[in-house]
Amino acid sequence: MRLSLVIKKESVDLEKQVNKLNNFLVLQKSIKLLLGLLIFGSFSQIKAQDRVPFDQGKTYILAKVDIVGKISFNPNTVTTFAGLEKGQEITVPGEEISNAIKKLGKLGLFDEITFYINKIEKDSIYLDLHVEELPKLNEVKFVGVNKSKIEGLIKDNGLTKEKVVNENLITTTKYYIENKYKKDGFFNTKVNINTVIDTSMTNHVNMVVKIDKGSKVKIKDIVFEGNKEVKSETLRAAMKDTKRKTLISLKTSKFIQAKYNDDLEKVIAAYKERGYRDARILSDSVAYNEDLKALMIKIKVEEGNKYRFGNIKFLGNTVYSDEGLLGMLGIKKGDTYNGVLLEKRIADKTKPDGDDITNLYQNNGYLFSNINAVETKTANDSIDFEIRITEGPIAYFNKITISGNDKTNDHVVYRELRTKPGEKYNKDLLIRTIREIGQLGFFDPESIEPKFKNVDAAAGTVDIDYPLTEKGASQIELQGGYGGGGFIGTLGLSFNNFSARNLFNKEAYKPLPMGDGQKVSLRLQASSYFRTYSLSFSEPWFGRQKPVQLNTSFSYTQQFYNNFQTQRVDKSRSFNILTISAGIYKRLTVPDDYFGLSQTVSYQHYDLHNYNTGLFTFGDGASRNLAYTIGLSRSNKGINPIFPIYGAEFSIVGKFTLPYSLFNGVNYATLGDQKEYKYIYSGASYTGTNGIRVNSGDYLEAIPSQTNPTPNSVSDYQDAAADPAKVDQKKYNWLEYYKLKFKADWYTKVLGTPKSPLVLRALVEFGFLGAYNQDRGIIPFERFFLGGDGMQNFAMDGREVIALRGYPNSSLTPVNSLGEPVGATVYNKYSLELRYPITLKPSASIYALTFLEAGSSFDTFKNYNPFALSRSAGAGLRVYMPAFGLLGIDFGYGFDGLPLPNGLLRPQANGWETHFIIGQQF
Repeated sequence: MRLSLVIKKESVDLEKQVNKLNNFLVLQKSIKLLLGLLIFGSFSQIKAQDRVPFDQGKTYILAKVDIVGKISFNPNTVTTFAGLEKGQEITVPGEEISNAIKKLGKLGLFDEITFYINKIEKDSIYLDLHVEELPKLNEVKFVGVNKSKIEGLIKDNGLTKEKVVNENLITTTKYYIENKYKKDGFFNTKVNINTVIDTSMTNHVNMVVKIDKGSKVKIKDIVFEGNKEVKSETLRAAMKDTKRKTLISLKTSKFIQAKYNDDLEKVIAAYKERGYRDARILSDSVAYNEDLKALMIKIKVEEGNKYRFGNIKFLGNTVYSDEGLLGMLGIKKGDTYNGVLLEKRIADKTKPDGDDITNLYQNNGYLFSNINAVETKTANDSIDFEIRITEGPIAYFNKITISGNDKTNDHVVYRELRTKPGEKYNKDLLIRTIREIGQLGFFDPESIEPKFKNVDAAAGTVDIDYPLTEKGASQIELQGGYGGGGFIGTLGLSFNNFSARNLFNKEAYKPLPMGDGQKVSLRLQASSYFRTYSLSFSEPWFGRQKPVQLNTSFSYTQQFYNNFQTQRVDKSRSFNILTISAGIYKRLTVPDDYFGLSQTVSYQHYDLHNYNTGLFTFGDGASRNLAYTIGLSRSNKGINPIFPIYGAEFSIVGKFTLPYSLFNGVNYATLGDQKEYKYIYSGASYTGTNGIRVNSGDYLEAIPSQTNPTPNSVSDYQDAAADPAKVDQKKYNWLEYYKLKFKADWYTKVLGTPKSPLVLRALVEFGFLGAYNQDRGIIPFERFFLGGDGMQNFAMDGREVIALRGYPNSSLTPVNSLGEPVGATVYNKYSLELRYPITLKPSASIYALTFLEAGSSFDTFKNYNPFALSRSAGAGLRVYMPAFGLLGIDFGYGFDGLPLPNGLLRPQANGWETHFIIGQQF
């Protein structure tokens, strides 16, 4: 094995190396200046012998300094920089000339600085100053790097036009670029910088920077030495971002210096968590193995002794008792020493709302409190501590301001603030305010950082300012796609920060009245066989006094019969849906103010005209759906609604209609058994007593007092069963049902920092559609359709489409004898997602994800089995842009087969499916 390069951790510390380099360049420049002085002295002696005699060490009057050489500066400016003035006394050679050379050298503008004696007249001396100006930069060209990176490299190294090109610039640029890429894992980066004279400009050069990044260097192994009590596997696991290359490693094994330095601290933290307070790293090295083309890391540790907690005393606490603080600390005498846990219980820096003693004080007004743990005694293996507390005075909020909300009106933000002037300081309310502002969706949630101003400990007051960064609140949806046998186009406009009160204010149209936090959505969706129009309006503070949200919506859908085989549309056969709804959502205060209660009243009118498709058993007639929906929810997701990293959302929703069968007088148990008479007299018709014309083949209801009716001119009747269409028309004239849904959604940060976390999302869903009257049965409307991307292009029957990736749309749903999905009355779904943000900027939020999902649906609750699941896995990407909403793509693999009419599944796995997500978030 051959090692060609060994680098200590200090060797790639950019700041230290730049300091060393600068010191070297300063030394180099000083040597040049010294040589210049020596050359001047010897030259003066030579000139004195050959041409101009002068007395060594004599003081002269400076009569004139002539500037010679290639320069672009004014000669008087150069003389001024040199610190020489006509008429001053100078000693030749002497300190004045030496200082002049040093001053000009420090400017970094000249390559050569030499003084000559021109002539001496009595006590006056005439000098020539010969200088060669350094070239300036005209253009810089980068080779071997993406164009998108060039601007940043130019800015970081100051490679702007007219920049003086000297050795310092070339060397520091080369070193900066090499170390920049080394920190990103390109350990063998090489940079070569050349300068070429620019013939089009005087004393200018062009710079060519050639960058050879090489390939990313992986870590072959991480070896620990000196660890006897803690296994190497445990220490390697503590290094979250520096991993060796293995067959099953999930984390990348590239070497990044900054993360490596952090991981060395995590190794020490791993020891402290296990009682080894004195553990330290004696040495570490990162070596590149030329044969393996990989890095070898060696870390030598000293473990020290294992300790336990001894006596813990609290000093300075008057607000809380020792017993109460000790209970919150959660550490007892005799417990294994854990320095990391002790720090977190005093002040958890990883959680701004952590359950620690510091927050206990700060949530009760003690902004100026200070808490420190001090070791007071170490005996054998026991460490005694004093928790020293400086409580300070109680602080109160004074002035609360917001800034940066150029479009959103002040009252929209102020009504969400939990921090009120005059109230006691409370850190928890400060964090809650950040969440509420971020949840509005009008500002960049990642940039909300409260600024503390005018913190006055004597007065016990603090001013808080919330700086905000506006982001686009309106969205446009313009898409086209193929679905349901034809092309579907969609145009949608959503104004999420609308101002209805300024509708008639011409000055407010920029281009629309905005700023009051209301939401207006317009949507048009159409194809050759259907059209849907919808309009919705939402006011988050109805009445402007309390957080009561008003929601209203209106939609109208017209569907024509479409033969999917011939692609012909028959507009004489149509199906229309009119939907109107109004509801309120009220934020509750009990059990806490994360709870909310929603209530909605909706009405749908289904109107069929000669529309027999199998979905409905009657082709002419109407159904009406008047329903009341009530839901209880709790949401503490925060802060970013697009990418929450903590919290959860739970909801239980019930949708109910009136129990019409209790009072409409219809016996649904015998409804299908009623007899009718079928008029079969060929080629004839007549007008009955009710004025309705009866044609041959029509069904006639039996008249109770007349068992064998004999209308005029009719002589041939046949006893027949009731018309199924008429039976279903009576059943579904007013829809009767109830629907229950439950959803639980959790978010947990697994790894990383708040700016780049790895987040686990867990989701559980359940839905059930039931009937009050079993004789009437479950309606064919409002059913669940499981599978696919979850995007509902159009829904004729109030169906709910439930996403389950890895399968075609609505494919995991009970089917009829023809294999057509008829909808489920009960379903359940489970989902796990790992999400990682690529960027969370206001202009675009992008994150990648992997997922595991499973779910199933059933035609009746009797057949329900929550463990008979269709499973899938895959990966995807989400992009949220304020102007277009959420866009995404998923690649899912379905491990199970699709349902068959007999209730079983196909034996072969469904395989890969690609899903496009538009305007929807899983």
